[in-house]
Parts: sequence; structure tokens; C-alpha cells
Amino acid sequence: MTSDEAWGPYPLILAGAVLGVLGIFWFDPEWGAFALGSVLLVAAALRFAGYGGQLAVRSRRTDMIVLGLMGSGLVTASLFMEFGDVLKPMVLDLFG
Repeated sequence: MTSDEAWGPYPLILAGAVLGVLGIFWFDPEWGAFALGSVLLVAAALRFAGYGGQLAVRSRRTDMIVLGLMGSGLVTASLFMEFGDVLKPMVLDLFG
């Protein structure tokens, strides 16, 4: 395995995560959380596609589940923070 294969997409995901966290603290928490969740979903998709590198900490299935759930949760929470007045009645009508 060459050094490029060992790192894989890890630097891209790390840079996106850092920008997402900086966006949360410096700009807008809703859109920073959305960006961070999107980066986690991209990491889950890359792990599913077989690009592991430094992202491959656990088994492929575990990585996909953890990254996918955390990314989906962050994206959903950020959308509810931004558009809660529109989404909350829709969800309540769906389940109620």
C-alpha cells in the first residue's frame, strides 16, 4: 500500500469537518451543522464505496452506520433549527 492509498479521502473529510465546526462557531450554527452533517454523509458514502484509508477505523459496516446516522442526525437537526416553524407542523401532522 502506498502512502496515498493509506491516507485515502481522510484529508478531504478532515478539512470539511474543520470548516463545518468553524462555520458553527463563527458564522451560523444552523448551516455550519448542515455542512458538518453533509461531510459525515460524504464520509459514509466514501466508506461504502470502499475508499477507506485512515477512515477505516472499524469494520466497513460499523463505519457506514455510525457516520450515516451521525450525519443524518446533524442534517435533520440543523434543518429543524433553521426551518422549525415549517417542518414541525408537518411532522406532527404525519405522526399525529
